[in-house]
Amino acid sequence: MNFKLSISLVFTVLLLNPGFSQEKSSKPNVLLIMVDDLKPNLGAYGDTLAISPNIDQLASEGIRFNNAYSNQAVCGPSRYNILFGSRSTSTGLYNFGKEFRDVYPDAVSLPQYFMNAGYHTESMGKVFHIGHGNTNDEASWSIPHFKEKVIEYVDPESTGRELTREEAFFENTRLYYEDAPPNHELPRGAAWESPDVLDDAYADARVANHAIDRLRKLKENPEQPFFMAVGFARPHLPFSVPKKYWDLYDPKNMPMPEYEKAPDGSPDFTKKRGHEMSQFFPVPQKQDVYDDDLKRKLIHGYYASISYMDNQLGKVMDELKRLELDENTIIVLWGDHGWHLGDHAIWTKHTNFEQANHIPLIFKVPGTTEPGSATNQFAESVDVYPTLANLAGLQKPDVPQPLDGIDLTPVLKDASKEIKDHAYHAFPMGGYLGEAIRTEQYRMIRWTPMQDNGKEILYELYDYKNDPKETKNIADEKQNVVSEMAEILEQYPKAKKRS
Repeated sequence: MNFKLSISLVFTVLLLNPGFSQEKSSKPNVLLIMVDDLKPNLGAYGDTLAISPNIDQLASEGIRFNNAYSNQAVCGPSRYNILFGSRSTSTGLYNFGKEFRDVYPDAVSLPQYFMNAGYHTESMGKVFHIGHGNTNDEASWSIPHFKEKVIEYVDPESTGRELTREEAFFENTRLYYEDAPPNHELPRGAAWESPDVLDDAYADARVANHAIDRLRKLKENPEQPFFMAVGFARPHLPFSVPKKYWDLYDPKNMPMPEYEKAPDGSPDFTKKRGHEMSQFFPVPQKQDVYDDDLKRKLIHGYYASISYMDNQLGKVMDELKRLELDENTIIVLWGDHGWHLGDHAIWTKHTNFEQANHIPLIFKVPGTTEPGSATNQFAESVDVYPTLANLAGLQKPDVPQPLDGIDLTPVLKDASKEIKDHAYHAFPMGGYLGEAIRTEQYRMIRWTPMQDNGKEILYELYDYKNDPKETKNIADEKQNVVSEMAEILEQYPKAKKRS
């Protein structure tokens, strides 16, 4: 056998041996899809009204977590929860206007951890919360972040051609312009609009287009693994999406709220009213229960926004498959928190109730997750960090900030596996910090005064087996259950006060 033929045969054997294949030896890519204000109102989660074929398709290819929860139901802190793996109760970051690195200067974010391991990292759309005094984290990305709008209008009548309150919040006008007027002095923008325009008149389509362009560019260098975070803004207010997505739904079929009172026996300060929703017209600024026409319009807008976002997500998924990158890409779909649609006469988020905290979470891990599987295992936003690190074959993260999550990989491999029996989340209201434990049947909330002012600790307990709409706080009636769940709560470090 001559020397050239011998070398050729050896090379052929190496290529045919799975242990030496390029796909086997290369690190997996990561595509993290982050969706603003998305509750599990999706076909994959059993919502028969929602038109969400692309998310449903993703769920059919991966594993769906039925019991996933945010660690705090507000955009900025919730994104810190997933991107730094730290609960708000560990950092004291419960509100806007405080950067994570002001508290932990040397913290290593999830994408930064991948970048340190040799990954190319980049982001587009709403990933970190930019606005309300917060900015992007440049240390997390290999190239500059592709920023897009969250508050956006096409119809001039939606703004009167003036800068609106919420636009000013998300553009950080008070942060960048000393002479900017106070946001509350600015006009309110419309809560919805539905012009007959192309998809890319709004940000989510432009984000999807940018993601597609970047995937094509990254395909040119297959030896370089990437971590890409794609953030979609809808269904965040305003419900500004093209008319064709509104036309997908019959307004008469909207699921109207069934229980529009505060739960019997709940603390008065948990009766959230107004806030974010009242920043938009024609929403009344001082009214507990809206009229049916307004409720129906808002719910219609939420569903239309989901379908618009889903279509943009589908374009990215289709391109990933066309480029044959899906065969070696871990995909995670995550909603940053839930959303109230009039239940308890509450709209948006900012509570410890079920509707504000229950989130969609879907993993697709080639070679690991069983297509179309689902699990009732509890999961939290902070669990995504250690899970992705393990799935990528990286060392167990050893980082300066608290890393509160657990690795969900055993569940991804076996949907019947149980590795914890509850979720933990928190939200501050009315001078109290509410820490919640959610089990299969109950949610217990302990409200601790955030200042030493002589106020007593308060408790809420809800039974989802017998009272799924949270109509009655039964803490006084079932003190034994409260005690048992309080013991679970005591297993966690003492919550930090607001930073």
